[in-house]
Amino acid sequence: MAVCARLCGVGQSRRCRRRQRHNQQDQGSDSDMDEEEGERIVAQRRGDICGGGGPESGGGGATAGLSDGSGLHVNRGGGVSRANTGPPHPQSLVELPPELLVEIISLLPGTALPNVALVCKKFRQILSTETIWRRRCVEEFGMKEDLRKMDAGGVSSQELYVKLLHPYRHILGLWQPDIGPYGGLLNVVVDGLFIIGWMYLPPHDPRVEDPMRRRPLFRIHMWENKKATVECMYGHKGPHKGDIQTVKKDEFSTKCNQTDHHRMPGGRQEEFRTWLEEEWGRTLEEIFHEHMQELILMKFIYTSQYDNCLTYRRIYLPPAKPSDLLQPGLFKGTYGSHGLEIVMLSFHGTSARATKLTGDPNVPAGQLTLDVDLSRPVVLPDLEQQRKIEELSRLVLGVHKEVQREVEQQANGRPTTVNAAAEGACGGATGAEGMENDQGACSDSFEPGPSSSTSPPEAQPFVLPLGVMARNEVYPRTCRKCFYGTGLIAGHGFTSPERTPGLFVLFDEDRFGFIWLELKSFSLYSRLTDHLAHAHAPNMERFEAMLRNMQSWTS
Repeated sequence: MAVCARLCGVGQSRRCRRRQRHNQQDQGSDSDMDEEEGERIVAQRRGDICGGGGPESGGGGATAGLSDGSGLHVNRGGGVSRANTGPPHPQSLVELPPELLVEIISLLPGTALPNVALVCKKFRQILSTETIWRRRCVEEFGMKEDLRKMDAGGVSSQELYVKLLHPYRHILGLWQPDIGPYGGLLNVVVDGLFIIGWMYLPPHDPRVEDPMRRRPLFRIHMWENKKATVECMYGHKGPHKGDIQTVKKDEFSTKCNQTDHHRMPGGRQEEFRTWLEEEWGRTLEEIFHEHMQELILMKFIYTSQYDNCLTYRRIYLPPAKPSDLLQPGLFKGTYGSHGLEIVMLSFHGTSARATKLTGDPNVPAGQLTLDVDLSRPVVLPDLEQQRKIEELSRLVLGVHKEVQREVEQQANGRPTTVNAAAEGACGGATGAEGMENDQGACSDSFEPGPSSSTSPPEAQPFVLPLGVMARNEVYPRTCRKCFYGTGLIAGHGFTSPERTPGLFVLFDEDRFGFIWLELKSFSLYSRLTDHLAHAHAPNMERFEAMLRNMQSWTS
């Protein structure tokens, strides 16, 4: 206690305590020894803190805490030494050096900095340091070399963060525009010193392997009066005034304030021809299929009414699990006369599902286009048998009937015979011995999930059956695995929707296909490889809730 009192500058001096100890003869020597030891420890610590390695005189004894105010201390042996003048220990964060405070505060998230400014005047001054805000821009929004361009525009890192990045952070990520059955894919990113909303368009039909095309719909910047300015980028007359409104959580809308910038001198006919070349890469004269011409014209008329105002709903990329058959994500696929469409592949236990992000008048965006049962592999026959549509139909329909039988048994409360499906899947072997052998082959080679094996399964030859239409005739000639699945078909206006059996074909990590048996059609899907920031789902529950909402938007 005495040691603490001396450190704080209160309590009796050592001389008074020594006289008191002489007058108290009945006290033991233990307390004196403890006291002296405490004095030596404290004196040594004070010397270390002040930068002194030891006393300057007095035979190595501890220095006494006495001074005449002139900076000289009297040693125990009567000698005089100069007092240590180093800085004392800081008692609070405010006493830390400014450069250390900058380093500490720059580690905090940007959302916490306004509260830091309320602590005291010194913290408020520290927060004007560019280093803090530059670090927030880099770590939270991925800005790097772009920050160097700000000096030319006279915009500081703090202004960029406070007036642009932070207020509009909630619109970063992936969104699906509400354009009726057609949907779409919008990616809002920090691009240079702008926040830009890029509409992603599939490649021109049927080049499914080509990269995605991008078109800017809006941008936000700070070049004018150092205020965040929203501009519409739609049309061909350059940027013009626009507006962004947050409707509710995970939803926002854009509005153009100068729609005359969208119009062309040649009227709607010129606008249609320009749109046709951008959307399809062809002129109307080059499209000979009348049904396809009608679909294209219908899409142009329908989507043209959304050039003034659009509403967007947030979507997430599916979470990945070690047991997934392949990396989930976004794929572009062929859909006959409707052209290329974007789907999201996700895994749910033993099921793989492809949900439409872009759609058509038959099956709109948001619907589950493919549902694959990974517990029901299909073993393909040799190439000669693969060319026969009848053989493929026999294999797939055999599994389909078994699935229907199990559904009926479950509805009636009877136990199901799951293993019977493997008989049809593995070539329809009859007898207990044949079923056992074929099931063993399926389970050994076609278990869902990548997983434990270090090398991918051996590829097997693949060819489309004769009579099956392929939009893209250039498709892989080997595949890894095949599974039974169903595809969603419907009439115009999403009338009479029906799930029909088909074959899911996994070619490699970035490509898969689906054979629609009823339509005698083949769809080829290729992975979208663009880097999509701020797009991953927080967890699987949030992702599945988003999928349910997507289906309700267009049902």
